[in-house]
Amino acid sequence: MAKSNVQATRRKPTDARALRLQVRGAQRPTPTFARITLGGPDLAEFGPMGDDQWFRLFLPTGGLESLRHVPDKLTTASYARYMLVPASQRPVIRNYTVRAYRAEGVDGPEIDVDFVVHGTEEAGDAGPASLWAQSCSVGDEVAIIDEGAIFNAPAASTLLLAADESALPAVAGILRDAPRDAVGTAVIEVPEDADRQVLDEPEGVEVRWVVRGAVAHPGEAALAEMSRVPVPAGEVYAWVAGESDLATGLRRHWVKQGIPKTRISFCGYWKAGDSH
Repeated sequence: MAKSNVQATRRKPTDARALRLQVRGAQRPTPTFARITLGGPDLAEFGPMGDDQWFRLFLPTGGLESLRHVPDKLTTASYARYMLVPASQRPVIRNYTVRAYRAEGVDGPEIDVDFVVHGTEEAGDAGPASLWAQSCSVGDEVAIIDEGAIFNAPAASTLLLAADESALPAVAGILRDAPRDAVGTAVIEVPEDADRQVLDEPEGVEVRWVVRGAVAHPGEAALAEMSRVPVPAGEVYAWVAGESDLATGLRRHWVKQGIPKTRISFCGYWKAGDSH
């Protein structure tokens, strides 16, 4: 992750160890997203927290044998040992959000994970996670380590939520689990109009979709749109995630508008120009 205040606001899982999961299915809900369903016996140990719950995803891009290098728990020491393994022999680590959790799927518990897909292997413009999501098959194995949730709004706060496509799954979870009497505004930036999704937002939360366009910098449209939203009086909780400039830029704007830093959660999921 890029800049954030995750450690200050995160709700941590009580216990998190590596879980070996298998691909149960794959679909393309919109042009930009691949939705991968994961399941397996280990998922019975997963503690669903809702909202923007995220996890470390270990992808065996170096072959299935690479998963043996996944630490049982992720600590400073275990990560250092992981980094000593040659890159070609260890799995790739990426951070992803639980798009949906089902206690009773087709074959036990399941989670859906939405991947932003772009580029191709031939063109060399796609990151390892995108390539994996476009090519994985039912039965393929991965590993995850739960990291908890960032969203931590005080009760009865007016919500201000902003995201690009990388944080759309997180906003979807926040809106799904918000109290039905919640109020506020959510701004979501997507690459194209067809990437809009049906969300389960409370009636009092306005969802504004903005389309980035081919030449705009990622996050620019969401930043501009949310900057036009007046900060309401009373208790406010603001949350932003996505491209690093969106997260830091909107945090600065909200602070200037008088929102206390303790009422802002921000996280840069990625940096434009880096592969994912």
